[in-house]
Amino acid sequence: MATRVFGAADAEPSMRAIAREAGVGIATLYRHFPTRQSLVDAVYQDQVARLTTGARELLGQLAPAAAMRRWMDLFGEWIATKNGMLDTLLAMIESGEIAHAQTRSEFLAAITTILDAGRTAGDLRSDVTAEDIAASLIGIFTVAPSPSREPGQSSAEPPDGRPPARRPAGLSPDRGGWCSDDVGFAL
Repeated sequence: MATRVFGAADAEPSMRAIAREAGVGIATLYRHFPTRQSLVDAVYQDQVARLTTGARELLGQLAPAAAMRRWMDLFGEWIATKNGMLDTLLAMIESGEIAHAQTRSEFLAAITTILDAGRTAGDLRSDVTAEDIAASLIGIFTVAPSPSREPGQSSAEPPDGRPPARRPAGLSPDRGGWCSDDVGFAL
């Protein structure tokens, strides 16, 4: 629940607003999360775990190219959640409470897992690195506005009717251009 509240907020929501949305009293929230930092850390760690284990899970369900596309969607959702906890998160990273370098390593390993499977399957180019993907995603999500979504609406269903985000065709070994279906990123 806190993840949704943070993601929907333009600024950091109060602990009271989070408790209200979760349907619990403020005392219950503070009993489980004595500080805002402890709540932000729990949300952050949960999302990092979902992204890193998600790569393997996606490969168990989808072809590597589709798994990469879905993982990119999940990454975008992860970025969007930071809106409502950005100040606290940055303070925690600066103080060393959150190991940013470790998170980066975990994400790069997750991307590499998908890239390796894609190379083996012939779906993804062999000269694209996890660092290339990460830098591209950070760049895209830094400049692209986040469309508002209805509760429960996935990133595969943008609210304005645009097609969902696509993986760059530069990942595909047999196609040129930026996107596999020549529509570009639709964020």
